[in-house]
Amino acid sequence: MLQLTPPPPDTVADAVPDALAFPGDAALRIAFDTWQDALLRERRMAGNTAEAYARDLRQFLAHQQARHGCPTIPALIALKPRDLRGFLAARRAEGIGGRSLMRQLAGLRSFARHLAREGHGTVAALGAVRSPKVERRLPRPIPIPAAKAMTGTALRDGEDREPWVIARDAAVIALLYGSGLRISEALGLPAKDAPGPGIDSVTVAGKGGKMRMVPVLPAVQQAMAAYRAACPYALDPDGPLFVGAKGGPLSPRIIQYAVAAMRGALGLPPSATPHALRHSFATHLLGRQGELRAIQELLGHASLSTTQLYTKVDATRLMDAFDAAHPRAGAGRRAPSAA
Repeated sequence: MLQLTPPPPDTVADAVPDALAFPGDAALRIAFDTWQDALLRERRMAGNTAEAYARDLRQFLAHQQARHGCPTIPALIALKPRDLRGFLAARRAEGIGGRSLMRQLAGLRSFARHLAREGHGTVAALGAVRSPKVERRLPRPIPIPAAKAMTGTALRDGEDREPWVIARDAAVIALLYGSGLRISEALGLPAKDAPGPGIDSVTVAGKGGKMRMVPVLPAVQQAMAAYRAACPYALDPDGPLFVGAKGGPLSPRIIQYAVAAMRGALGLPPSATPHALRHSFATHLLGRQGELRAIQELLGHASLSTTQLYTKVDATRLMDAFDAAHPRAGAGRRAPSAA
Protein backbone atom coordinates (compact mmCIF):
# COMPACT_ATOMS: atom_id res chain seq x y z
CA MET A 1 0.00 0.00 0.00
CA LEU A 2 1.33 3.46 -0.84
CA GLN A 3 1.85 5.76 2.12
CA LEU A 4 0.95 9.23 0.93
CA THR A 5 1.08 12.67 2.44
CA PRO A 6 -1.92 14.95 1.84
CA PRO A 7 -2.04 16.01 -1.81
CA PRO A 8 -1.51 19.57 -2.97
CA PRO A 9 -4.48 21.80 -3.87
CA ASP A 10 -6.63 20.25 -6.58
CA THR A 11 -7.06 23.30 -8.75
CA VAL A 12 -4.94 26.12 -10.02
CA ALA A 13 -7.11 28.56 -8.10
CA ASP A 14 -6.04 26.95 -4.81
CA ALA A 15 -2.36 27.65 -5.44
CA VAL A 16 -0.60 30.07 -3.09
CA PRO A 17 -0.39 33.49 -4.76
CA ASP A 18 2.85 35.41 -5.19
CA ALA A 19 2.89 37.73 -2.18
CA LEU A 20 5.99 39.70 -3.17
CA ALA A 21 5.54 43.35 -4.12
CA PHE A 22 6.33 44.14 -7.73
CA PRO A 23 9.95 45.39 -8.01
CA GLY A 24 9.34 48.50 -10.12
CA ASP A 25 7.36 51.70 -10.42
CA ALA A 26 3.76 52.01 -11.60
CA ALA A 27 4.63 52.57 -15.27
CA LEU A 28 6.87 49.51 -15.31
CA ARG A 29 4.15 47.43 -13.70
CA ILE A 30 1.69 48.47 -16.41
CA ALA A 31 4.22 47.52 -19.10
CA PHE A 32 4.78 44.19 -17.35
CA ASP A 33 1.05 43.43 -17.30
CA THR A 34 0.49 44.35 -20.96
CA TRP A 35 3.52 42.22 -21.92
CA GLN A 36 2.08 39.20 -20.13
CA ASP A 37 -1.27 39.74 -21.81
CA ALA A 38 0.42 39.97 -25.21
CA LEU A 39 2.32 36.73 -24.61
CA LEU A 40 -0.85 34.84 -23.79
CA ARG A 41 -3.33 36.43 -26.18
CA GLU A 42 -1.33 37.56 -29.20
CA ARG A 43 1.59 35.15 -29.25
CA ARG A 44 -0.53 32.36 -27.71
CA MET A 45 2.40 31.31 -25.57
CA ALA A 46 1.88 28.36 -23.24
CA GLY A 47 0.81 29.49 -19.78
CA ASN A 48 3.74 27.75 -18.09
CA THR A 49 6.24 29.49 -20.38
CA ALA A 50 4.67 32.91 -19.87
CA GLU A 51 4.70 32.34 -16.11
CA ALA A 52 8.39 31.36 -16.22
CA TYR A 53 9.23 34.49 -18.26
CA ALA A 54 7.37 36.65 -15.74
CA ARG A 55 9.18 35.04 -12.82
CA ASP A 56 12.55 35.51 -14.50
CA LEU A 57 11.90 39.18 -15.22
CA ARG A 58 10.81 39.81 -11.64
CA GLN A 59 14.01 38.19 -10.41
CA PHE A 60 16.06 40.50 -12.61
CA LEU A 61 14.11 43.56 -11.48
CA ALA A 62 14.56 42.55 -7.83
CA HIS A 63 18.30 42.19 -8.47
CA GLN A 64 18.38 45.69 -9.95
CA GLN A 65 16.27 47.10 -7.13
CA ALA A 66 18.69 45.80 -4.50
CA ARG A 67 21.60 47.55 -6.24
CA HIS A 68 20.22 50.67 -7.90
CA GLY A 69 16.85 51.41 -6.32
CA CYS A 70 13.35 51.10 -7.78
CA PRO A 71 13.54 49.97 -11.43
CA THR A 72 11.89 52.16 -14.08
CA ILE A 73 11.47 51.88 -17.84
CA PRO A 74 14.14 54.56 -18.53
CA ALA A 75 16.53 52.71 -16.22
CA LEU A 76 15.99 49.49 -18.19
CA ILE A 77 16.56 51.28 -21.49
CA ALA A 78 19.84 52.63 -20.07
CA LEU A 79 21.12 49.25 -18.85
CA LYS A 80 24.78 48.46 -19.43
CA PRO A 81 26.09 45.02 -20.44
CA ARG A 82 27.81 44.78 -17.06
CA ASP A 83 24.40 45.00 -15.34
CA LEU A 84 23.18 41.95 -17.21
CA ARG A 85 26.43 40.04 -16.77
CA GLY A 86 26.35 40.81 -13.06
CA PHE A 87 22.84 39.38 -12.78
CA LEU A 88 23.79 36.23 -14.69
CA ALA A 89 26.91 35.80 -12.56
CA ALA A 90 24.87 36.16 -9.37
CA ARG A 91 22.38 33.56 -10.58
CA ARG A 92 25.21 31.23 -11.59
CA ALA A 93 26.68 31.61 -8.07
CA GLU A 94 23.30 30.51 -6.68
CA GLY A 95 23.66 27.24 -8.60
CA ILE A 96 21.41 28.10 -11.55
CA GLY A 97 22.41 26.12 -14.64
CA GLY A 98 23.08 27.33 -18.15
CA ARG A 99 19.71 26.19 -19.47
CA SER A 100 17.82 28.28 -16.92
CA LEU A 101 20.08 31.27 -17.53
CA MET A 102 19.40 30.99 -21.25
CA ARG A 103 15.65 31.04 -20.57
CA GLN A 104 16.06 34.07 -18.29
CA LEU A 105 17.82 35.98 -21.04
CA ALA A 106 15.07 34.96 -23.46
CA GLY A 107 12.48 36.38 -21.07
CA LEU A 108 14.39 39.66 -20.70
CA ARG A 109 14.73 39.97 -24.46
CA SER A 110 11.03 39.33 -24.92
CA PHE A 111 10.18 42.13 -22.50
CA ALA A 112 12.71 44.43 -24.17
CA ARG A 113 11.05 43.82 -27.55
CA HIS A 114 7.71 44.68 -25.96
CA LEU A 115 9.12 47.98 -24.64
CA ALA A 116 10.47 48.79 -28.10
CA ARG A 117 7.10 48.05 -29.74
CA GLU A 118 5.41 50.33 -27.22
CA GLY A 119 7.76 53.17 -28.19
CA HIS A 120 9.89 53.28 -25.04
CA GLY A 121 13.22 52.65 -26.77
CA THR A 122 15.71 49.83 -27.24
CA VAL A 123 17.57 47.96 -24.50
CA ALA A 124 20.84 47.95 -26.41
CA ALA A 125 22.75 46.16 -23.65
CA LEU A 126 20.97 42.90 -24.44
CA GLY A 127 22.63 42.79 -27.85
CA ALA A 128 26.07 42.74 -26.22
CA VAL A 129 25.38 39.75 -23.96
CA ARG A 130 25.68 36.25 -25.35
CA SER A 131 23.44 33.42 -24.22
CA PRO A 132 25.27 30.76 -22.21
CA LYS A 133 26.10 27.62 -24.12
CA VAL A 134 24.40 24.49 -22.84
CA GLU A 135 24.59 20.89 -23.91
CA ARG A 136 21.29 19.39 -24.87
CA ARG A 137 20.40 16.80 -22.28
CA LEU A 138 19.22 13.46 -23.49
CA PRO A 139 15.61 12.62 -22.60
CA ARG A 140 15.28 9.98 -19.88
CA PRO A 141 12.52 7.52 -20.76
CA ILE A 142 10.78 5.29 -18.25
CA PRO A 143 11.18 1.52 -18.76
CA ILE A 144 8.26 -0.06 -20.60
CA PRO A 145 6.97 -2.21 -17.68
CA ALA A 146 6.98 0.78 -15.31
CA ALA A 147 5.32 3.07 -17.87
CA LYS A 148 2.56 0.50 -18.42
CA ALA A 149 2.06 0.13 -14.66
CA MET A 150 1.64 3.90 -14.30
CA THR A 151 -1.22 3.95 -16.82
CA GLY A 152 -3.31 1.57 -14.71
CA THR A 153 -4.99 1.80 -11.32
CA ALA A 154 -3.70 -1.37 -9.61
CA LEU A 155 -0.56 0.38 -8.35
CA ARG A 156 -2.72 2.72 -6.27
CA ASP A 157 -4.98 0.09 -4.69
CA GLY A 158 -5.61 0.95 -1.07
CA GLU A 159 -4.81 4.62 -1.51
CA ASP A 160 -7.13 6.95 0.38
CA ARG A 161 -8.52 8.65 -2.71
CA GLU A 162 -11.88 8.56 -4.45
CA PRO A 163 -11.96 5.79 -7.10
CA TRP A 164 -12.97 8.29 -9.80
CA VAL A 165 -9.91 10.43 -8.97
CA ILE A 166 -7.62 7.44 -9.43
CA ALA A 167 -9.39 6.61 -12.70
CA ARG A 168 -8.97 10.23 -13.83
CA ASP A 169 -5.23 10.23 -13.08
CA ALA A 170 -4.82 6.93 -14.91
CA ALA A 171 -6.60 8.36 -17.97
CA VAL A 172 -4.34 11.45 -18.04
CA ILE A 173 -1.20 9.33 -17.67
CA ALA A 174 -2.43 6.95 -20.37
CA LEU A 175 -2.70 9.92 -22.76
CA LEU A 176 0.82 11.10 -21.89
CA TYR A 177 2.36 7.70 -22.57
CA GLY A 178 -0.05 6.30 -25.15
CA SER A 179 -0.34 9.44 -27.31
CA GLY A 180 2.84 11.35 -26.45
CA LEU A 181 1.05 14.44 -25.16
CA ARG A 182 2.50 17.20 -23.05
CA ILE A 183 0.66 17.49 -19.74
CA SER A 184 -0.66 20.93 -20.76
CA GLU A 185 -2.06 19.40 -23.96
CA ALA A 186 -3.81 16.58 -22.10
CA LEU A 187 -5.33 18.90 -19.50
CA GLY A 188 -6.31 21.38 -22.21
CA LEU A 189 -8.61 18.92 -23.98
CA PRO A 190 -12.27 20.00 -23.91
CA ALA A 191 -14.86 17.44 -22.84
CA LYS A 192 -16.44 17.41 -26.30
CA ASP A 193 -13.18 16.08 -27.77
CA ALA A 194 -12.83 13.23 -25.30
CA PRO A 195 -11.54 10.06 -26.94
CA GLY A 196 -13.72 7.05 -26.32
CA PRO A 197 -14.60 3.63 -27.72
CA GLY A 198 -14.15 3.65 -31.48
CA ILE A 199 -12.42 7.04 -31.54
CA ASP A 200 -8.85 6.29 -32.52
CA SER A 201 -7.47 9.83 -32.77
CA VAL A 202 -7.80 13.22 -31.14
CA THR A 203 -6.75 16.74 -32.16
CA VAL A 204 -4.75 18.70 -29.61
CA ALA A 205 -3.45 22.27 -29.43
CA GLY A 206 0.31 22.22 -28.99
CA LYS A 207 2.87 24.95 -28.45
CA GLY A 208 1.98 28.20 -30.14
CA GLY A 209 -1.56 26.97 -30.67
CA LYS A 210 -0.45 24.59 -33.43
CA MET A 211 -2.98 21.82 -33.94
CA ARG A 212 -2.01 18.21 -34.58
CA MET A 213 -3.75 14.86 -34.64
CA VAL A 214 -2.48 12.05 -32.42
CA PRO A 215 -3.53 8.41 -32.19
CA VAL A 216 -5.57 7.04 -29.30
CA LEU A 217 -4.83 3.39 -28.57
CA PRO A 218 -7.59 1.02 -27.41
CA ALA A 219 -6.04 0.90 -23.92
CA VAL A 220 -6.23 4.70 -23.75
CA GLN A 221 -9.84 4.65 -24.99
CA GLN A 222 -10.69 2.22 -22.18
CA ALA A 223 -8.99 4.39 -19.56
CA MET A 224 -10.90 7.43 -20.81
CA ALA A 225 -14.20 5.54 -20.76
CA ALA A 226 -13.55 4.36 -17.20
CA TYR A 227 -12.90 7.94 -16.07
CA ARG A 228 -15.98 9.34 -17.82
CA ALA A 229 -18.17 6.63 -16.31
CA ALA A 230 -16.84 7.24 -12.79
CA CYS A 231 -16.66 11.07 -12.86
CA PRO A 232 -19.37 12.50 -10.55
CA TYR A 233 -19.63 15.76 -12.48
CA ALA A 234 -21.66 16.55 -15.59
CA LEU A 235 -18.89 17.85 -17.82
CA ASP A 236 -19.57 20.97 -19.90
CA PRO A 237 -18.81 20.02 -23.54
CA ASP A 238 -16.82 23.24 -23.94
CA GLY A 239 -15.22 22.92 -20.51
CA PRO A 240 -12.19 20.87 -19.47
CA LEU A 241 -12.30 17.13 -19.90
CA PHE A 242 -10.29 16.54 -16.72
CA VAL A 243 -11.60 18.17 -13.56
CA GLY A 244 -10.41 18.47 -9.99
CA ALA A 245 -12.07 17.26 -6.83
CA LYS A 246 -14.39 20.29 -6.79
CA GLY A 247 -15.21 20.17 -10.49
CA GLY A 248 -12.86 22.93 -11.60
CA PRO A 249 -9.92 22.64 -14.02
CA LEU A 250 -7.38 20.03 -12.98
CA SER A 251 -3.98 21.36 -11.92
CA PRO A 252 -0.88 19.75 -13.49
CA ARG A 253 0.53 19.50 -9.98
CA ILE A 254 -2.00 16.81 -9.12
CA ILE A 255 -0.69 14.58 -11.91
CA GLN A 256 2.88 15.39 -10.90
CA TYR A 257 2.01 14.31 -7.37
CA ALA A 258 0.42 11.06 -8.56
CA VAL A 259 3.42 10.20 -10.73
CA ALA A 260 5.81 11.00 -7.86
CA ALA A 261 3.91 8.59 -5.60
CA MET A 262 4.07 5.80 -8.17
CA ARG A 263 7.70 6.62 -8.90
CA GLY A 264 8.54 5.78 -5.30
CA ALA A 265 6.56 2.54 -5.42
CA LEU A 266 8.32 1.47 -8.62
CA GLY A 267 11.80 2.49 -7.50
CA LEU A 268 12.22 4.99 -10.34
CA PRO A 269 14.60 7.98 -10.27
CA PRO A 270 13.43 11.61 -9.86
CA SER A 271 13.64 12.01 -13.65
CA ALA A 272 10.49 9.86 -13.96
CA THR A 273 8.04 12.74 -14.30
CA PRO A 274 4.86 13.20 -16.35
CA HIS A 275 6.97 14.67 -19.17
CA ALA A 276 9.21 11.59 -19.07
CA LEU A 277 6.17 9.59 -20.19
CA ARG A 278 6.15 11.66 -23.39
CA HIS A 279 9.87 10.88 -23.79
CA SER A 280 9.03 7.22 -23.25
CA PHE A 281 6.37 7.33 -25.98
CA ALA A 282 8.94 8.57 -28.51
CA THR A 283 11.82 6.35 -27.39
CA HIS A 284 9.75 3.19 -27.30
CA LEU A 285 8.29 3.94 -30.74
CA LEU A 286 11.77 4.46 -32.13
CA GLY A 287 12.90 1.22 -30.52
CA ARG A 288 10.11 -0.55 -32.43
CA GLN A 289 11.37 0.85 -35.75
CA GLY A 290 9.14 3.91 -35.74
CA GLU A 291 9.94 6.38 -38.54
CA LEU A 292 11.62 9.54 -37.25
CA ARG A 293 9.55 11.97 -39.34
CA ALA A 294 6.33 10.34 -38.18
CA ILE A 295 7.45 10.60 -34.55
CA GLN A 296 8.25 14.28 -35.13
CA GLU A 297 4.69 14.84 -36.36
CA LEU A 298 3.18 12.92 -33.44
CA LEU A 299 5.16 14.92 -30.90
CA GLY A 300 4.49 18.24 -32.60
CA HIS A 301 8.19 19.17 -32.83
CA ALA A 302 8.87 22.13 -35.09
CA SER A 303 12.40 20.91 -35.80
CA LEU A 304 13.55 17.41 -36.68
CA SER A 305 16.75 18.04 -34.69
CA THR A 306 14.69 17.98 -31.49
CA THR A 307 13.25 14.58 -32.38
CA GLN A 308 16.69 13.28 -33.36
CA LEU A 309 17.73 13.38 -29.70
CA TYR A 310 15.72 10.19 -29.29
CA THR A 311 18.03 8.37 -31.70
CA LYS A 312 20.86 9.01 -29.26
CA VAL A 313 18.74 7.70 -26.41
CA ASP A 314 17.98 4.53 -28.35
CA ALA A 315 21.64 4.06 -29.30
CA THR A 316 22.67 4.45 -25.65
CA ARG A 317 20.03 1.93 -24.58
CA LEU A 318 21.23 -0.59 -27.17
CA MET A 319 24.86 -0.25 -26.07
CA ASP A 320 23.88 -0.68 -22.41
CA ALA A 321 21.99 -3.84 -23.33
CA PHE A 322 24.99 -5.06 -25.33
CA ASP A 323 27.39 -4.43 -22.45
CA ALA A 324 25.08 -6.23 -20.03
CA ALA A 325 24.30 -9.26 -22.19
CA HIS A 326 27.05 -10.01 -24.71
CA PRO A 327 29.73 -12.46 -23.48
CA ARG A 328 32.48 -10.42 -25.16
CA ALA A 329 31.17 -7.01 -24.16
CA GLY A 330 33.91 -4.84 -22.74
CA ALA A 331 36.60 -7.36 -23.64
CA GLY A 332 38.62 -4.69 -25.36
CA ARG A 333 38.51 -2.55 -22.22
CA ARG A 334 39.85 -5.24 -19.90
CA ALA A 335 43.53 -5.93 -19.47
CA PRO A 336 44.50 -9.29 -20.97
CA SER A 337 45.12 -12.06 -18.47
CA ALA A 338 48.61 -13.53 -18.15
CA ALA A 339 49.10 -16.63 -20.33
